[in-house]
Amino acid sequence: MDVAEAPGVLIVEDDRTIVDLLRSNLTARGYRVVVSPDGADVLRLLDEAAPDVVLLDLMLPGRDGFDLCWAVRDRSDVGIIVLSARRGETDKVRALNLGADDYLTKPFGIEELLARIHATMRRARTPSPPRQPAPPDVRVGDVRIDFDAQLVTKAGKRVHLTRTEYALLRELATNPGRLLSHAELLQRVWGPGYETQTEYTRVYVGRLRAKLEGDDGPELIVTEPRAGYRFTTDHR
Repeated sequence: MDVAEAPGVLIVEDDRTIVDLLRSNLTARGYRVVVSPDGADVLRLLDEAAPDVVLLDLMLPGRDGFDLCWAVRDRSDVGIIVLSARRGETDKVRALNLGADDYLTKPFGIEELLARIHATMRRARTPSPPRQPAPPDVRVGDVRIDFDAQLVTKAGKRVHLTRTEYALLRELATNPGRLLSHAELLQRVWGPGYETQTEYTRVYVGRLRAKLEGDDGPELIVTEPRAGYRFTTDHR
């Protein structure tokens, strides 16, 4: 594979030991690796290196990792995996709300990290041409989902969804009326090994509601307490 075509990873981490470990393992597996030790040049590197995934430490010298997570997501739909020693659920939920796709606590095994990177890139990958036609468009109130174009609009205006948000919406909208459990959604969208990470579905369903449901519009996603979610069948 040409170096320019290799998947890219941007590491935002100030611990040299961790950086060296990540760089050596990722390079050995064919990834392009760039490093920002303090996060000051992250936005420039996003443009110049065009990484597929950002590995972001939250505790950086002179920079708030949560603010940086928001800035990266505001600039790009690149996959963001937070790597942090912060183990609290509050920190995980906050990072996910700011646009992180995944959250891995330190210390972690390199094989687990590689699996997380692969899962994040899988969601971002342009799908192969389908063997069957795309599902028909879904319309709920003023929201339209065009699966063929992977386009979501509200009142005729495009709604920007991250790759993870769109993957979750697709699973829900292509199964209208069916109860999808947390574990089922997590396995389908995030991949094997995520089945207990219910914070992910809770946060991302909330993100979809904020972008697609208006105060006076129809409820798109119905919560079934302790069970999962159901996409509304009222497509009027």
